[in-house]
Amino acid sequence: MDFAISGVTDIGIKKTTNQDSLFMCKFQTSFGEAVFSVLCDGMGGLEKGEVASASVITAFEKWAKENISFAFDNNGGINNDFVRSQWNDLIFSLNEKIRLFGRKNGVSLGTTITAIIISQKNYLIVNVGDTRAYAVTDSLYLLTKDQTLVAKEVEEGKLTEEQAENDPRRSILLQCVGASEKVYPEFFFGDVYPDEVFVLCTDGFRHEITAEEILNAFSPAVLCDEETMYSNSTYLIETNKARMERDNITVALIRSYLEG
Repeated sequence: MDFAISGVTDIGIKKTTNQDSLFMCKFQTSFGEAVFSVLCDGMGGLEKGEVASASVITAFEKWAKENISFAFDNNGGINNDFVRSQWNDLIFSLNEKIRLFGRKNGVSLGTTITAIIISQKNYLIVNVGDTRAYAVTDSLYLLTKDQTLVAKEVEEGKLTEEQAENDPRRSILLQCVGASEKVYPEFFFGDVYPDEVFVLCTDGFRHEITAEEILNAFSPAVLCDEETMYSNSTYLIETNKARMERDNITVALIRSYLEG
């Protein structure tokens, strides 16, 4: 398989700084192409959220450059134990560094993170907060679990999904990197197939559009090249802004396809 990638970020209609940060790259392994991407949303309402998100992106980009050759097993799949251990340690370290920076400078800051590594066979995702990862085939599948107060109440049967989407507490996170005393990353692992689209997005991308709109714009049948991936991403971002989404908005797409 080969991969096409595209990422778009927008400051939005309200904020004066963009606290979202994104990194994406493709690289060659002895088994073929692979992809790494990490997306962070600096905490809305917290000072210097862009510092937190950018520092996490920088650290994960450095990790990729130094460790990507060790991230795959002898069969071309992801070296699950190695990558999980590395990402866990990195997130724990970043959490402490960002908290220390905040204490020294008298500011509150934090960030979500969703990172994904994709091989010829499978993917591994790490998630803290409410930045999401989806897979798109003939349907839209949520791969991550929001670490928010309302998501917890949905799980406990206290709220419906529809109520949670409109709840004023929907942005309250149970944890984030840099603003939590301890952080507990969640990992998600699965297989990769040709003609599949992976979507990473901040919460600003998804509040004002429907799952059907995401599916229609990001269906593998529609996303035939990186230009279309970019234009459809931009279209949905502009749709969010027209519907008065006030947050920063970022979306990243990774499409798998058979070589040739």
